[in-house]
Amino acid sequence: MEHYKQEFIEFMVKSDVLKFGDFTLKSGRKSPFFMNAGSYVTGTQLKKLGEYYAKAIHDNFGLDFDVLFGPAYKGIPLSVATTMAISDLYGKDIRYCSNRKEAKDHGDAGILLGSPVKDGDRVMIIEDVTTSGKSIEETFPILKAQGDVEIKGLIVSLNRMERGKGDKSALDEIREVYGFPTAAIVSMADVVEHLYNKEVDGRVVIGDGVKAAIDAYYQQYGAQA
Repeated sequence: MEHYKQEFIEFMVKSDVLKFGDFTLKSGRKSPFFMNAGSYVTGTQLKKLGEYYAKAIHDNFGLDFDVLFGPAYKGIPLSVATTMAISDLYGKDIRYCSNRKEAKDHGDAGILLGSPVKDGDRVMIIEDVTTSGKSIEETFPILKAQGDVEIKGLIVSLNRMERGKGDKSALDEIREVYGFPTAAIVSMADVVEHLYNKEVDGRVVIGDGVKAAIDAYYQQYGAQA
C-alpha cells in the first residue's frame, strides 16, 4: 500500500472522520464503522485532505481534465481544496465547480457556482463517499445539461465495499450504469489491513472485537467483487 494511503487512513481516524462502533446508516443498515467528511473543519485538515485527493486523482486518472466538480454540499470544499492541491503539487490549474441545491435567479444566477461548465469540458467528479449512487443520479443530469461534456471519472475518499442497489458496490454500479471509471483514495480493506491491532494516538483502533464486527457486516452486506 502506498505511503500516502497509510497516512490518509490514520488522518481520517485522527480527524475523527472515520469512527468505529454502532451506527445506523441512511439505508437503515447497522454498521460497525462510519465516515463523516463534515468533521474536517480546520484549514490544516482541508489542506491535507486536498493533497490526498490530488495524489489519488493523479495516480488513478492522471490530470488530463479541465474541471473538478463537487456536488453540494460536502463536495464544495472538497473541490476547492483539491484544485488548490493539484496546483501546488503538480503545477496544473484545474477549474472548480459545484452545484446549488436551488437555482439562483439574481446576481451570480443559475444552478452552478465556481467555473461554468461548457461544451468540450472534461469533468472529474469528487465526493466524500457513496453507498447508493443517489448523488450521481442527481449530478449526472446537471453536468450533461451544461453542454457536450465528458465525464472522466469519479473519485471518493473511502470505498465502503458494500452492496449498492444490487450485488455490486455502488462504485461498480456507477461505472456500469454511466460508463465512466470510479476510484477511491482507500478501501475498507485497506483500512482494516493497516489499522488491525495497530495503535493510533496511543490506542488500538481495530482490535479483535471491531474486526469481528466488520467481518460480520461484510458477510451480510459485502459487495461481489
